[in-house]
Amino acid sequence: MTLVSLAQATYVVAAVLFILSLAGLSKQETARRGNILGMAGMVLALAATVVLSLDNSERPVLVTALLIAMVFAIGAGVGVWRARTVEMTQMPELIAMLHSFVGLAAVLVGFNSHLTEEADAVHQVEVFLGVFIGAVTFTGSIVAYLKLSAKMKSRPLTLPGRNWLNLGAVLVSLALMAWYIGTASVVPLVVMTVIALALGFHLVAAIGGGDMPVVVSMLNSYSGWAAAAAGLMLSNDLLIVTGALVGSSGAILSYLMCKAMNRAFISVILGGFGTEGGTSASAGEQGEHREVKAPEVADMLTSASRVIIVPGYGMAVAKAQYPVADMVANLRHHGVDVRFGVHPVAGRLPGHMNVLLAEAKVPYDIVLEMDEINDDFAETDVVLVIGANDVVNPSAMEDPGSPLAGMPVLEVWNAKQCIVFKRSMATGYAGVQNPLFFRENSAMLFGDAKAQVEEILTALRVNEGASA
Repeated sequence: MTLVSLAQATYVVAAVLFILSLAGLSKQETARRGNILGMAGMVLALAATVVLSLDNSERPVLVTALLIAMVFAIGAGVGVWRARTVEMTQMPELIAMLHSFVGLAAVLVGFNSHLTEEADAVHQVEVFLGVFIGAVTFTGSIVAYLKLSAKMKSRPLTLPGRNWLNLGAVLVSLALMAWYIGTASVVPLVVMTVIALALGFHLVAAIGGGDMPVVVSMLNSYSGWAAAAAGLMLSNDLLIVTGALVGSSGAILSYLMCKAMNRAFISVILGGFGTEGGTSASAGEQGEHREVKAPEVADMLTSASRVIIVPGYGMAVAKAQYPVADMVANLRHHGVDVRFGVHPVAGRLPGHMNVLLAEAKVPYDIVLEMDEINDDFAETDVVLVIGANDVVNPSAMEDPGSPLAGMPVLEVWNAKQCIVFKRSMATGYAGVQNPLFFRENSAMLFGDAKAQVEEILTALRVNEGASA
C-alpha cells in the first residue's frame, strides 16, 4: 500500500470517528466518550496530513518535517496554555474567537489557491465562495467575541435600511464573482473580500446581546462551511467531510434554539435577529423590591417540599456551582424535591449551564430543560434564581415592546416564593429591566452568589443540628 493510499484510508477512519463523536455528544452520559472519539479522529487526521505533506513536498523532507514540527509546537503550546487558563465564564468568547481563526484560514487558503493554481471555472467558484464565507465568519466572530467579552456594547446596531444593505452586499458580491470567473483577476476577489468583511461585521453587530448564544452556534455553522470550502480548494476529502459535519450540526443546533426561543431561523441568518420592538415599557424600575438574607432563605428551603433552581451566567461568574451542588445534596438528603430548570440559552453559550452543573457532579436526572419544567412552577414552594435575568423576565410574555418579546422564558413567578440572587438591581445582558424583581412573591438576595449559597448551606446545617 502506498503512502497516499494509507493516508486516504486513515482519512476514512477519522471521518467515521468524527461522526461517532457527534453522536456521543448528543447525550450527557456519552459526551466524554464522544470527546475521546473526536480527539482520536483528529490525531489520525493530522498524522495522515503530515504523511501526505512529506510524500508530496517539493522541498527536502527534513525541511518540511521541521516546518510542520514548528507549527505543531506553536499551536499546541498556545492551545494547552489557553485550555489551562481559560475560565468557564470565558468559554463563549473563546469559542467565538476560534471560529474567527477558521474563517481567516479559509480566506488565506482561497488567496493562496488563486495565486498558485491554474483554475477552471468550477475551482474559481470554490475559491470565491470559500473566501466570501470565510471573510463573513472572520469579522462576524470577532464582533461576537467583543460583545461576549463586554468589550463592545451588547445592544444591536440598527443602521437605516440595514436589510437592504445586506442584500446589496450579496448582489454586488455575485456580480464580482461573474467578473472573477470571466477574467481570473485578483481585483474582484479583493473587492469582494472587503465587502464580505463589512457584511460579517454588520450581520452580527445588528444582533442584540441577549441573542448571542444563538449567534455563537450560527457562527459555528459558518465556520464549518468555511472549512468545507477550504477542503474543496485543497482537494482534501476529510476537510470537506469535517466541515460539512460542523456546518450542518451548527445549523441544526441554531434551528432548534430558534424554535425554543420562538425566533425565525431565516432572521438569524440574515442578521435581523433580536432588533425589533423599539423602546420597552420595562426600561426603568417598576416599584420597590424586597430584600432577604441568607438565613431567611435557609428557613424557606427547610420548610419547602418542592424547590426549583434556575441557574444563569451569574452563577458561572461567581463559580457557585459547587456550593449549589452541596446545598442540593443537603436538601435532597432531608426529603426535599430539588430540580434544576435550564433555559436553552442560559449563560452565553448553548449548554453552558449543563456543563457547569455536570462539572459540580449534579445528577443528570434532576437537570431539566425549560419545556420539561415550566408547567411545574405553579406547584413549587421556592424557586432560586441564581444569576439568571433575561431568561426569567416576564416582559418577554407581557410587553410587546420589549427586545425580549416573544422569547419563551422560565415562568418562575408562578411559584409560591421566588428568590433572586443578584449583585445589584442592574439590568441583564440584554439591557432590559426585569419586572420579576418587583413582584409580591419575589425577594432579592444581594451579594456574591457563591458566598450567599455557602451562607445558606451553613444555616441549613445549623438548622439540622438544632432539630437533631
